Amino acid sequence: MIDLYYWPTPNGHKITIFLEEVGLPYTINPVNIGAGEQFKPEFLKISPNNRMPAIVDHEPADGGAPISVFESGAILLYLAEKTGKLIPQDLRQRTKVLEWLFWQMAGLGPMAGQNHHFSAYAPEKIEYAINRYVNETGRLYAVLNKQLADREFVAGDYSIADIAAYPWIVPHERQSQNLDDFPHLKRWFETIKARPATIRAYEKAEALKTEALDPDKSRDMLFNQSAKTIQP
Repeated sequence: MIDLYYWPTPNGHKITIFLEEVGLPYTINPVNIGAGEQFKPEFLKISPNNRMPAIVDHEPADGGAPISVFESGAILLYLAEKTGKLIPQDLRQRTKVLEWLFWQMAGLGPMAGQNHHFSAYAPEKIEYAINRYVNETGRLYAVLNKQLADREFVAGDYSIADIAAYPWIVPHERQSQNLDDFPHLKRWFETIKARPATIRAYEKAEALKTEALDPDKSRDMLFNQSAKTIQP
């Protein structure tokens, strides 16, 4: 039913976790971003921003032609609405889930991503940039920790808000964050980590491990794109 265009990154993990949680049939189509497969014309037809994940739903709710969706937050929301799972129907609870979904998309993901870039990938170690994004990642961890102080999951019951955030906490050591500093977040993290669907999703990722690519070529593919890359 669902074709998933995927590579084992935090944004990719979001979608496999959701699909495993709800039991929706899907097929993984690997998109090796280090090898530049995200620039293939057939992939750009469904993901014009040349980013994975993306999906194609061959059985949309309206009974029409297949629907493609790109951007991990949009995919989570689409699949939650399709299945009626992991998103509340109550107006107020649904709004809370959407707030935290967009919090992850606008804050935790981009800031942690810049943390990864300047700490691990940038050929020049710029102290200001590293401190800026390590500190902002820590601030966002603290925001999430505070939210979890009096509830089991981010917005009440387990939802797409939790699924969106969890994969970005997995590389906490790489982000120079200590979960012991955030006890409520740590409890939440360990709870999601132990869920059978999460375990299955990360097992799918292990199966996609490939031989190491040339690091300089991969860096160019991932980080040296510009407007010229997009122009026809």
